[in-house]
Amino acid sequence: MLYERVSDHRVRCNLCAHRCLIADGKRGVCQVRENREGTLYTLVYGRVIAQHVDPIEKKPLHHFYPGSTAYSIATPGCNFRCQWCQNWEISQMVRERHLILGQLATPEEIVAAARRAGSRSIAYTYTEPTVFFEYTYDIARLAHRAGIANVYVTNGYMTEEMLETIHPYLDAANVDLKAFRDETYRKYVGARLQPVLDSLKKMKELGIWVEVTTLVIPGINDDPAELRDAAEFIAQELGPETPWHISRFFPAYRMAGVPPTPVATLQQAREIGQAAGLRYIYVGNVAGEANTRCHHCGQILIRRSGYWILEQNVTPEGNCSVCGTPVAGVGMAPDEAR
Repeated sequence: MLYERVSDHRVRCNLCAHRCLIADGKRGVCQVRENREGTLYTLVYGRVIAQHVDPIEKKPLHHFYPGSTAYSIATPGCNFRCQWCQNWEISQMVRERHLILGQLATPEEIVAAARRAGSRSIAYTYTEPTVFFEYTYDIARLAHRAGIANVYVTNGYMTEEMLETIHPYLDAANVDLKAFRDETYRKYVGARLQPVLDSLKKMKELGIWVEVTTLVIPGINDDPAELRDAAEFIAQELGPETPWHISRFFPAYRMAGVPPTPVATLQQAREIGQAAGLRYIYVGNVAGEANTRCHHCGQILIRRSGYWILEQNVTPEGNCSVCGTPVAGVGMAPDEAR
């Protein structure tokens, strides 16, 4: 889907913002879409490399049916080359090992497995769902018929055409805003910043529930001025109700020599987000920082231990139980109220 034939058997892929022009017999940046005599083929349809039942908070999504589970799947491949990738063994498998592994599963089998697991949603995660778009699209349509929501955990580098196509079936997304400087994206990721910002605004326009994650990495994207720019973009362009997850970095992949993010840096980032007007800020990968508070009175609305909910103080109408302020999100009322 989402490609056009050009000339001399070349095709242009319009799935992500790279918009690769692919010669006959070659592949795009993601390495999982191949041009064969003027027809673009996906090489990963149905090839599930990871398959788990996760708390929705692990995505992380803290304002989308909190306490529910997400049936989470991935295929190999990615259109980014993040030097700090936590899942590089599967995201970079095709590029580095020239392998496309995975257990074959039809969309019907995935939806049936999600129903058996009692999951409220299916999450396309671990690698980049954009590169296995056709598979997510077929699953998502079946899932909606079965009353199951669909979630992307994504780098946000898809095109407007792709979002227009998937949005009737895509209920929520957590988007990695990896930095707020274009040079950082170009140097460490192999991409550009602006398409990610465009996708975030487009998702919001289409009514998809959006939460944003920034992995704060020492010496890469932890400058207070850059964090302020990111927070102000979220507050002004997406809305102050948009949750911002600022996560602690731990050494990984090609950045094994970079130290973990100091907790003080994350606390400073939270203060920057609060000053920008953001109502819901979460410090990830740090114990005891996952609670949801009412932005008006400060009441703990959802008390969490890790990914697990210990206490809820939200009314059946989705408001703060103390002051009555509405809580932003989808399915925020406790289970018994739904």
